[in-house]
Amino acid sequence: MPRRRRRSRVSALEGGREEEAPPEAAAVPSAPLTSQQQTEAAAERILLRGIFEIRRGSCDVVLSERALRWRPILPERPAGDSKYDWLCKEEFIELKDIFSVKLKRRCSVKQQRSGTLLGITLFICLKKQQNKLKNSTLDLINLSEDHCDIWFRQFKKILAVMEYEGHALSLLKECELQGFDGVVCVGGDGSASEVAHALLLRAQKNAGMETDRILTPVRAQLPLGLIPAGSTNVLAHSLHGVPHVVTATLHIIMGHVQLVDVCTFSTTGKLLRFGFSAMFGFGGRTLALAEKYRWMSPNQRRDFAVVKALAKLKPEDCEISFLPFNSSDDVQERREQRSPKSDCNDQWQMIQGQFLNVSIMAIPCLCSVAPRGLAPTTRLNNGSMALIIARNTSRSEFIKHLKRYASVKNQFNFPFVETYTVEEVKVHPRNNTSGYNPEEEDETASENGFPWNVDGDLMEVSSEVHIRLHPRLISLYGGSMEEVNDSKVTCNCF
Repeated sequence: MPRRRRRSRVSALEGGREEEAPPEAAAVPSAPLTSQQQTEAAAERILLRGIFEIRRGSCDVVLSERALRWRPILPERPAGDSKYDWLCKEEFIELKDIFSVKLKRRCSVKQQRSGTLLGITLFICLKKQQNKLKNSTLDLINLSEDHCDIWFRQFKKILAVMEYEGHALSLLKECELQGFDGVVCVGGDGSASEVAHALLLRAQKNAGMETDRILTPVRAQLPLGLIPAGSTNVLAHSLHGVPHVVTATLHIIMGHVQLVDVCTFSTTGKLLRFGFSAMFGFGGRTLALAEKYRWMSPNQRRDFAVVKALAKLKPEDCEISFLPFNSSDDVQERREQRSPKSDCNDQWQMIQGQFLNVSIMAIPCLCSVAPRGLAPTTRLNNGSMALIIARNTSRSEFIKHLKRYASVKNQFNFPFVETYTVEEVKVHPRNNTSGYNPEEEDETASENGFPWNVDGDLMEVSSEVHIRLHPRLISLYGGSMEEVNDSKVTCNCF
């Protein structure tokens, strides 16, 4: 009897399917690898494998740690027929030549910021003759949202400059900044906020100030450039008016700089971090839920967290004190020397009760699902913050309020929503534990305290949080923003 050939199987990350290796692969005897071969094999470890359309042809695409390779998929042909061999030639690009990646979408005139997913676009740097460089693109076409999201996240992970959370902070604390004109961050809101925080901490250290207790911080010594490469890009969108990579890059090249207000977040007198916006209540709990499901794709994780937070919607019992904004004060004077009126108790106002969400924002917070901004009346450097409070109401009414952000209608035109223009805010939770019933499951509960969403990063604090605005504290590369249009964007969370 003829020997029966074994068939090996290799897994491929495309909807969980597996594809069979050709029988010949199992028939080749394996020989011991030399140390050099083992090193090369490790460098070529396969990360993903799937099917994309490239240059109008279906291709078997393999992503390793060093290169992206693809080979056209052709119909089976009789053994020995070699007339199509030239079509089966493998092509590749080295990952070191890829400098950016984005999701490719078909956008109509009415859909300027979102549209039907087509696949992934890679931006490549090519070397021509005489040391000239040229940029090019490669489209990987696949209509599957989940499939493209897995590949997109893997490309983003490979292209990421920061190796771990807090890496930028540790680098900017120690590196010599005298020989640089600015710092550029390629990433999303979390990365941008971390770099801004690091630059400001470094400025306090250089000024000989304590970095854990800061009353009047000094301005960052270098401007910060933000090239949007995240999922929301709220900070870059608010800065430029559009989340456009070329626009952000050209502002940096041209040296367009503007001063931007920054907040300090502290508790019991100790600085927690610098930031631009924060949400407590629904916004914080949604982010805490999303962090527990990071194995999901970003879009799935976001939508799942929003729906689950709405399903378990409960108010927080807290006391909110705030110092109203006085537009008669000179912003520059207030930045240089903090007004003593912070100590005047008669100027502080206080409200208390059951609140579903509390937002404190020093920037407009523009994003794809809120084209007018989460805080439309706030500007980048007018010396004030927007305090937006949603009191306890029915789930249906709260959802109506959330959906208004994606439309041209006034999202604050509800009896349970209150807005204030402020300089300082203190949020003091009055529950010893979270607002949920202790007998009920609460996936956002933590020993570290209540969840806060600060610039898209989770911050957990067990006591009162004091948010103070510091006018024009950091310089960001960007020009004056034109008025945002009122084009309607559909939010897919609801």
